[in-house]
Amino acid sequence: MPVAGPPAGRWLAGAALIGGVPALSLFMLLLGGAVDAAPGLLALGATLVAALLVSRIWLANIGALSAALRQAADGTGMVPELTGRLLLPSVAELAETARRVARALQSRTEQVSRLRQADEAIIERLPDPLVVLDADGAPLRANSEARSLFGAAPGNAGDLAALLRHPAMAEAIAAALSTGQQQRAEIVLPVPVARELRVHAVPMDPPLGDGGRLLLVLSDRTRDRAVERMRADFVANASHELRTPLASLIGFIETLRGPAEDDREASARFLGIMAEQADRMRRLIDDLLGLSRIEITEHQPPTGRVDLGALIAAEVEAMAPILAGRNARVALDVPAGLVAEPADSGQLAQVLRNLLENACRYGREGGTIRLSLARAEANATPRWPARPGIVLSVADDGPGIPRQHLPRLTERFYRVDRGRGRHAGGTGLGLAIVKHIVNRHRGQLRIESEEGVGSSFQVWLPAEARPEGP
Repeated sequence: MPVAGPPAGRWLAGAALIGGVPALSLFMLLLGGAVDAAPGLLALGATLVAALLVSRIWLANIGALSAALRQAADGTGMVPELTGRLLLPSVAELAETARRVARALQSRTEQVSRLRQADEAIIERLPDPLVVLDADGAPLRANSEARSLFGAAPGNAGDLAALLRHPAMAEAIAAALSTGQQQRAEIVLPVPVARELRVHAVPMDPPLGDGGRLLLVLSDRTRDRAVERMRADFVANASHELRTPLASLIGFIETLRGPAEDDREASARFLGIMAEQADRMRRLIDDLLGLSRIEITEHQPPTGRVDLGALIAAEVEAMAPILAGRNARVALDVPAGLVAEPADSGQLAQVLRNLLENACRYGREGGTIRLSLARAEANATPRWPARPGIVLSVADDGPGIPRQHLPRLTERFYRVDRGRGRHAGGTGLGLAIVKHIVNRHRGQLRIESEEGVGSSFQVWLPAEARPEGP
């Protein structure tokens, strides 16, 4: 490590400090005549030259030592090396001590680095979501499970910010930081979908290597609570909705065993009705189970990508028999290349299928269903979120829905006209399924209707940003 020579000012100052007293003494002796002029001047010159030389060597050695110590302190983990000879014994001894200190610092730095890496690896691989906060309660980092749960990195606006702003969470964090005792909180986050979390706030003393003073260990109870509600709701809904078709089946069976036992015409008619009722019960149970499965995973956003144009083409083709039965046609306005992300292909197909079935069943017989797809630019309209998205619209030309019924259409088993709904073959769960799937995709559902004109169902879904043009 070459070191430049000392500046002239420092060199002269060092020489004055070293040789100033001897030179001044000789000068005073010369003035007083105590020393002959020739030997005195020679001795004075030799003293000045020696002071300059020693000052030069001294400052060069100190400069090299100082540069080596700066190298040891800059955190590079390198042991400093001093090039050139250290002519002053005290400086050479001090340099060796500096090397030993630098080696100790290097070893300790490597040990701290390994511990920090181990700490990060342990936090990252924990099976439960975990967030690290600093002394002010601000997020420093989160492990993979927490990033998956909240869908955003710490410090960014999103679900994590909603968690930290929650009153119960803020109180637990403040208590843990002030008392140094572990705190626990039960939290319900209502948006974008309802989630129930159990949070343990664990203070760290001493702090972690990155300054983390508090660990938030999260336990997502949403799935467990959803399973509990699913069991209760399934029993309640099934017992209520299956009662009527089951009573019909029992009545027809008793009739076929009794008065109509030998009546072939009545038997054929009753068996047809029984088949319809049995099929209705099957569809009802399938929809109830499907809705329950969707609700269990509603708090976990999807991760895939879906080409909506290809999905729409496949679903419209699969719906051909139902459309033919109502003599209805589908008018498509679907640009190519629109991709929903993140998205679940199977669930979005279910959304499209339910909306098309509703439009076919409740729209005008022989009418036209208008199905369109369009990109919704960020901040283009206040009715949709201010980020890139795609709007899927399914509109019919049926009798429309009275305005007072619109807010309740996505409730389970809610029907505007109960008799017409059952006659059309609906289970009353289609729009509830659509709502929960859209919630899982962090989208929005809008329903608009005008009596005598028709109804429109619009679904906003997050999408990849539009690529920049050349």
